[in-house]
Amino acid sequence: MSERANFGSKLGVILATAGSAVGLGNVWRFPYMAGENGGAVFIIIYIVCVLLLGIPCMISEFIVGRHGAANTARAYRRMSGDGVWSLIGYMGVLTGFLITGYYAVVSGWCLQYIWASLIGHLQGDPEYFRQYFAELSTDPVKPVLWTVVILGLAYLIIEHGVRSGIERASKLMMPTLLFLLFVIVAASCMLPGAERGIEFLFKPDMSKLTSDVFLGALGQSFYSLSIAMGCLCTYASYFSRQTNLTTSAVQIGIIDSLVAILAGLMIFPAAFSVGVSPDSGPSLIFITLPNVFQQAFSGVPVVGYVISLLFFILLSLAALTSLMSLHEVSTAFCQEELNVSRRRAALIVTVATCVVGAFCSLSLGAVGGLTFFGKSLFDWFDFVTGQIFLPVVGFLTCIFIGWFVPHKVVRDEFTNWGTLRSLWYTRCFHCYLFLVKYVCPLAILFIFLHQFGAV
Repeated sequence: MSERANFGSKLGVILATAGSAVGLGNVWRFPYMAGENGGAVFIIIYIVCVLLLGIPCMISEFIVGRHGAANTARAYRRMSGDGVWSLIGYMGVLTGFLITGYYAVVSGWCLQYIWASLIGHLQGDPEYFRQYFAELSTDPVKPVLWTVVILGLAYLIIEHGVRSGIERASKLMMPTLLFLLFVIVAASCMLPGAERGIEFLFKPDMSKLTSDVFLGALGQSFYSLSIAMGCLCTYASYFSRQTNLTTSAVQIGIIDSLVAILAGLMIFPAAFSVGVSPDSGPSLIFITLPNVFQQAFSGVPVVGYVISLLFFILLSLAALTSLMSLHEVSTAFCQEELNVSRRRAALIVTVATCVVGAFCSLSLGAVGGLTFFGKSLFDWFDFVTGQIFLPVVGFLTCIFIGWFVPHKVVRDEFTNWGTLRSLWYTRCFHCYLFLVKYVCPLAILFIFLHQFGAV
């Protein structure tokens, strides 16, 4: 095997890893979760959860990845001395692979909406958009085609390696994503009545604080940061020994939260401007928003057309940055465990995930027989990965790092082998260790039990 690749710069580390975290979880899931859970109150709890749960879990994955300097499965295997804890790594790879398959389907929908915007098909009343999405999601050809297209784009990036592929693409896509986000936020906030949407996001109504809001924010912080999918661990294996893990985790957490809040600012001022309810749920992006943009800019239709097009380009970029990190989890695993070239490993993963994605897409109505116990194959993949694998992998990683890995090993990685010696880092380390030993496992366990009605 050749010497393991590394990211070429600190900026590359931040943008690539932030790109892994920033995805549809921020631009799609966060706004509708905030809309359903009281807006500002949800955001406050979410930020607290990112600090107390998300960042410590992220640092834990960074420690495993950099220390193991290998794909996620091998990194856990090396750190555990081939013990039973290595199973966490294999579960992380499996989780990343399964998510890649069905996530590519949703990412493909974003590409279809770009095409539909370009040719002027996103015009009509709310019922038209509802029917349009229903027909798209159950079509036997279009979603599968777009799934293959976006996985092909991910392949073209991944096959070029860490610096020439992932890092270079991230340096191009992340600034573009942020630029588009600011453009649409500015346009949305200048609409008549937009101040009500801004107030909804930033003026807390504590009467809306419930246990469900707290648990929703806790779960979203975990989902949004791409924890337990193998992405962070795999990317950390490309970090240099000089990379400051704590600073990187905080910076990524800030970027991730900023994008999520900006996504809310992009959507809710426009929604309030035309009288659309903020709690439109998962349909917000593909059914509600196209009509919102059309109505909000009805006085200048060309602006509505441009904003709608830019929005779906933004959504596709967010999807692709996460998709390529998910793809890399399986590619690194195949390359190192099967001892094949990166190009061949990336091709194997692309073909396999295209097959998985095709079946997930067809299960939504195009083909019968792909529904089990009342759930489509797509919904089963979402359920098993999101509600079982992610919390289990996250929980076990915290237990592994907090209770079983020697503290000296954890301290060495945390402090870059003693080069970060200030009192501040000493206190940070003890705080991190307390959170990862007690707070994070209990919080994740509580989320897991609550979603099954056990608590």
